[in-house]
Amino acid sequence: MAKPALVFVCAECGSETLKWQGQCPQCSRWNTLEQRSVVRRPAAGNNAPAPARVAGLATGDLARLETGMAELDRVLGGGLIPGSVTLLGGEPGIGKSTLLLQLANHAALTTPTLYLSAEESAAQIGLRARRLGAAASNLRVVADTDLESVLANAREQQIRLLVVDSIQTVQLATVGTAAGAVTQLRECTAQLVRFAKAEEISVIIIGHVTKDGAIAGPRALEHLVDTVLYFESDASSRFRNVRATKNRFGSVGELAFFHMGEQGLREVRNPSAIFLARSGEAAPGSVVTVTRDGRRPLLVELQALVDGMRFGAPRRVAQGLDAQRVAMLLAVMNRHAGISLQEHDVFVNLVGGLEVTETACDLPVVLALASSLAGRPIAQSVVAFGEVGLTGELRPVAYGEERLREAAKQGFTTAIVPNDNAPRVAIPGLRVNACSRIDAALRFAAVSAAGAG
Repeated sequence: MAKPALVFVCAECGSETLKWQGQCPQCSRWNTLEQRSVVRRPAAGNNAPAPARVAGLATGDLARLETGMAELDRVLGGGLIPGSVTLLGGEPGIGKSTLLLQLANHAALTTPTLYLSAEESAAQIGLRARRLGAAASNLRVVADTDLESVLANAREQQIRLLVVDSIQTVQLATVGTAAGAVTQLRECTAQLVRFAKAEEISVIIIGHVTKDGAIAGPRALEHLVDTVLYFESDASSRFRNVRATKNRFGSVGELAFFHMGEQGLREVRNPSAIFLARSGEAAPGSVVTVTRDGRRPLLVELQALVDGMRFGAPRRVAQGLDAQRVAMLLAVMNRHAGISLQEHDVFVNLVGGLEVTETACDLPVVLALASSLAGRPIAQSVVAFGEVGLTGELRPVAYGEERLREAAKQGFTTAIVPNDNAPRVAIPGLRVNACSRIDAALRFAAVSAAGAG
């Protein structure tokens, strides 16, 4: 047998050193190094797999396992890949276990599926399954914390989908640390990755998040798995969204929306309806823009409020947008449009709690601020998007024609966009006004505002 080696592992970042130090050399935290005994594996020798030519590897698309939710399948890239490991992170109580129990219930109709619960008893899982209408399925459930015995059971029953709830509560007997420790998390995840690759089994892992919003580990698990999904929600909203931050089998940045109800989570196929619940009458400071949700355009209402300054310094508040970029747009409006807001408080908000980082919201912010300052509403049939440069020019954004087609699909009849985003072929039902500078866009928005009044 190989002789155990003594190493010192940081409880914060998981880095290893051969000698004890008061401060971790990687994360600079004090008194976090703990002694661990690690068994070094012998070299593979002649049992190592021989290299293969890339031309002889499997070609074509692998058969994906559908989750039963079109929105979640789109985020995953079309479904679960055999042999892949997916990590789902989220705050406690957000609905991670509910989502994966619904997924496992649908997969069990056609695929042998095992749900490992290391936090709840089998009876508790049964109660949730009955509430979700999944009590009569062929889904297998086991409540255990010993990962090795569960994997042996999965091999014996020829399981094709394994759900682990959660990685912070399972452990390996060969690792001399408590469940949830950095070394235990890393070794358990590595064991699941080896198991998935060797048996061609899809594995989904639930991971808790820290106070900073990152998956507890810290971040060591994200490098081991194939796909990382974050389950997010606004504290006052019934809607949840799943975002892909890493995906080896699909695009990154895809977003899926769900509605939490008594019967579990239900996918929202038209998320634009969430962010376009506008009042019947046009109001100053409100305009609709088209942002990008991964590969899908998403319409969202942007609101701005300009009020007289009440204190010594004007306030600049932005919800869902970069406050520094809003301040830059205020300077551009002052210099190139003659609109000064130096003695006004400015508030900008994206309806629905959505956060947007792209520059397509620059032009809508300018239009909404000017509308609020003048007290003149912009017509509700108007949609706008575009980037604003420091010299006052309007710069194009990516996928302009797709954004315009989505706006026309949602019933908008007028669009204000940069010149280079004008469509080559006219879009039925949509009149596009292409502008080169913000002053031209503001003049057209004033015409729309007059028509709305």
